[in-house]
Amino acid sequence: MKRVLQVLPILAILTTASVHSSKAQVSVSVNIGAQPMWGPAGYTSVDYYYLPDIECYYYVPRQQFVYLNGPSWVFSASLPARYRGYDLYGGYKVVCNGPRPYTHFREHRVTYARYRDYRGHQTCIRDSRGGGGYYDRGPRGRGHGHGHHHGRGHGHGRGHDRW
Repeated sequence: MKRVLQVLPILAILTTASVHSSKAQVSVSVNIGAQPMWGPAGYTSVDYYYLPDIECYYYVPRQQFVYLNGPSWVFSASLPARYRGYDLYGGYKVVCNGPRPYTHFREHRVTYARYRDYRGHQTCIRDSRGGGGYYDRGPRGRGHGHGHHHGRGHGHGRGHDRW
């Protein structure tokens, strides 16, 4: 009996450690699929998307839209009422890696204005085969510097992902 009482605390510690270990594994697997299915294919790590059609951002880690409401930036799980019918799969998305890209909104608004109403020319994660890279020449074949990044999260090739 004395021997059983000595073994019980050891078993309790091992059981607790295995429960904590399995919880950590579940947490990791949940974070892997954090990118929305409407995001552009070929990126393994994304902080924000800029959506030129509606001039707002999407913050991937917290799954929140970021948009101007008067002079303030609002973080919300959904788009404001004026954009509720917006097609996230069809609209163009610009990858912005780094903190608070919305602080560069004026520049983004001008730089990416040509991508407004640029529907269906960007492969979404949902529509990609295996989530690999793609090459998108941009509007009217001018090129946008996407290149063949093969899913390594390099962004748009000309520094646009470093905001």
